[in-house]
Amino acid sequence: QVQLEESGGGLVQPGESLRLSCAASGSIFAIIAMGWYRQAPGKQRELVADINRGGGINYADSVKGRFTISRDNAKNTVYLQMSSLTPEDTAVYYCNMRAYSDYVRHDEYWGQGTQVTVSS
Repeated sequence: QVQLEESGGGLVQPGESLRLSCAASGSIFAIIAMGWYRQAPGKQRELVADINRGGGINYADSVKGRFTISRDNAKNTVYLQMSSLTPEDTAVYYCNMRAYSDYVRHDEYWGQGTQVTVSS
C-alpha cells in the first residue's frame, strides 16, 4: 500500500510564500514522476507542476516564475515552493505520484489534499 503525506498548507497574505511537502511511503519500486495539482472551488483539478525521474519539470503557465518544484529522491519527497502568492492561487493542493510497484505494474496515487488560502 502506498501513502502520500502532504504538509505545509495554510493561510497567507498576498505576496507571501508557502512551501508544500509530500512524502511517499509504502510499496514503491520506482517513482516515475511526482507533482502537484490544485482544485479551486467550482473549477477542475489542474496540474501545477511535476517532476519526473529524469529531472524533467513541467509548470502551469500561471505559476511559472513564482513556484519551484524540487525533490529528494532519498526521501521519496517532493516539494513545492510557492512565492508571490495571489488570491487566484487559493485552492486545495493535491500531491500526485506515478510509480511502479514491481517490474511491470504502475499506478497513480493521490494525497488527501492540503488547503492553501491566500487572502488579506
